[in-house]
Amino acid sequence: MTTSQYLLNLGLLGYVLYSNLGTRTLTRRRMILPLVIVAIAGAAFLRDVPTLGNDVRLEVTGAAVGAVLGAAAGLLVRVRHIGERTVTVAGAGYAALWVVVIGGRMVFAYGAEHWFSHGIAMFSRTHLITGADAWTAAFVLMALAMVVTRVLVTAVRALNKPVRPVPVLS
Repeated sequence: MTTSQYLLNLGLLGYVLYSNLGTRTLTRRRMILPLVIVAIAGAAFLRDVPTLGNDVRLEVTGAAVGAVLGAAAGLLVRVRHIGERTVTVAGAGYAALWVVVIGGRMVFAYGAEHWFSHGIAMFSRTHLITGADAWTAAFVLMALAMVVTRVLVTAVRALNKPVRPVPVLS
């Protein structure tokens, strides 16, 4: 991982926490902007996705893990309806999940280059993973799936506005 990739990950973490922690009014922009960012990141980082050996299996696993983590992140955000406004409330659990996931991804990347490169090479050889590009694609897909799933879970929860009974006047 390059210095710019570490900075990108830290920037992503900062953006996710800054834009979601606390009580925020849910707007179309807050739902669409992460999806636009994901589309741009996908186009930039997933140009040549390796498909040999078990690369696709690794990449699908990365996307599936990202979807599970995104669902968890979405469920850690409380959605409330206040009059006509919908607000989201994200706290320490939400922040901790993102710090652990993004920090874990960075630690794995650093470790793969410095601490356990031989172990990763052996694992890759044993499981027919063609190399670093497959691992990179899996982690990028994990990150993208996490963001998309978190947005979708939040959207579904926001749309499920509780129905309040209309008082009957006698």
